[in-house]
Amino acid sequence: MATTNATQAAATTSRKARLAELQSKKRKQPPTEESPTTGNGVESAPSHADDPPDVTKMYLSGRNYDPNTRGPKLGFDTAPQTDQVTVEEHAQKLSEEQKVKDREEAARNNGEIDLFALQPKKRNWDLKRDLKKKTRTLDIRTDNAIARLVRDRLLKNAEGGSKGLEGSALVEAVKVRERETLREQEENDDGDTL
Repeated sequence: MATTNATQAAATTSRKARLAELQSKKRKQPPTEESPTTGNGVESAPSHADDPPDVTKMYLSGRNYDPNTRGPKLGFDTAPQTDQVTVEEHAQKLSEEQKVKDREEAARNNGEIDLFALQPKKRNWDLKRDLKKKTRTLDIRTDNAIARLVRDRLLKNAEGGSKGLEGSALVEAVKVRERETLREQEENDDGDTL
């Protein structure tokens, strides 16, 4: 039992020494003098107490700091790969190809615009076009019904006295109502556009 305790104690001290060494590497500080042996049982080399430690190597670290020149790193550690195509070069090549295609197409068409290649401004322009043909008779009937209702109201006002709107006031009210319907239609059309 005593031998297992001794081996466990030795393993514990060696583990502590390794952890202390890793911590000192992480902080870039010299290893502490607590453990004269490393994890494999070999004694480490004695540190030179006469040499002052380099402060820049101990405390300063970073990707952009060069401790040898005591300034920022300039340039690349490894040369950039020149044989690879970058995104910018690829985009420029595509734009040049598109410009050449546009010039060729303009030369073929002699400056005329191809009407079939144009995109419509609204998605449902063809549906509205087809719907106008079908609703033409409905629009006529609606206009006739509105005119009949206005005539009936005018006749009723003429017979019963001026209870409602008079001629000029009625015309003005009809115009205001038409403007409101036009605004609503324009708002609906604006909502349909992309």
